Amino acid sequence: MEPKHPVVKPFLTTRSLEPENQETPIHFIENDIIQTPLFYRRNHFSYPKLTYSNYFILINGLVSTPLLLSMLNILQLPSKTIEGVLECAGNKRSLFEPKVFGEQWEKGAMSQGVWKGVPLRTLLEISGIKKEAKEVVVEGYDVGKRTDLDKEVSYSRSLPLDKALHPDTIIAYEYNHQPLSFKHGFPFRLIVPSWYGMASVKWIKQISVIGSHFTGPFQKIDYMYYPNQDNDDGAHPVTTMNVNSTIQKPIDMASLNAGKHEIKGIAWTGKGSITKVEISIDHGKTWSIAEVTNYNLGYKWVSWSFDWYAVKKGNYTVMSKATDSYGQTQPIKPYWNRKDYGYNAIDHIKVKIE
Repeated sequence: MEPKHPVVKPFLTTRSLEPENQETPIHFIENDIIQTPLFYRRNHFSYPKLTYSNYFILINGLVSTPLLLSMLNILQLPSKTIEGVLECAGNKRSLFEPKVFGEQWEKGAMSQGVWKGVPLRTLLEISGIKKEAKEVVVEGYDVGKRTDLDKEVSYSRSLPLDKALHPDTIIAYEYNHQPLSFKHGFPFRLIVPSWYGMASVKWIKQISVIGSHFTGPFQKIDYMYYPNQDNDDGAHPVTTMNVNSTIQKPIDMASLNAGKHEIKGIAWTGKGSITKVEISIDHGKTWSIAEVTNYNLGYKWVSWSFDWYAVKKGNYTVMSKATDSYGQTQPIKPYWNRKDYGYNAIDHIKVKIE
């Protein structure tokens, strides 16, 4: 009888504990759906203290009928289910050169799964949006101090009206057919498919319709692309996810025997869908088409693989490059910006054949 060995499982990779920021072990993920314990965690402040027995969401501002909605009110409304990627705008920040200060995320500040909730549009239609409305501000219960301000602020973000009214923008209360976990926003969080994760506000406290552009610090200071080091010229907001890919296997700096090896990974985009993934074994001199196994899956990533017959010993640079249906292709170099958001350069690893 074979002796039993303990099952070895992957764990989150810690970037900070206060506030808690942890990465999904993306290189060891075998499934398209990330279970809650391995879903990445991104926080700007400590976790909020909530009283669920007295929980309400306030909808106010430029609406005909301000609302105070209980959990039961929201759960009784028609629901919608969305499958998709949630990626932190700082994912892969550690790969930028020159580096900037901030959480040095590697490749795991992203996850995906199945979200269920009520379209934000439904709540806004019940309230009745006034014609002067321009944006919808969503405020979370998480509150704290920033190093650049002398007062406490809540985590708040706004959406332009068309994005707020998009049928797939939802107030989620379930993840993977289970109640949303507290660390991921229970009881309600916003899910904005195709946009970077900063838009998907957790622990929703209040939804306000406004007739101007929101100027909170997480809207006008953070989550902006600043293309210049010394001034704010050309600054523009972080919104839609860039086309991107990650090599999951082999692991960077792995030593392998000569022979057949599977190169595998994932690719995703915020606009359109992935149409092609290419692989290079010779540092980008030549490219071959990888096999994509699940095209056209809406907001989800696609999985891809490529069989590599490694005959000669030596050091190799393996690269992956994704293209989407809008013709966007991963660049050789990323778009550098002062806060290092939106990294999407061609992915690469190094391996040694022995």
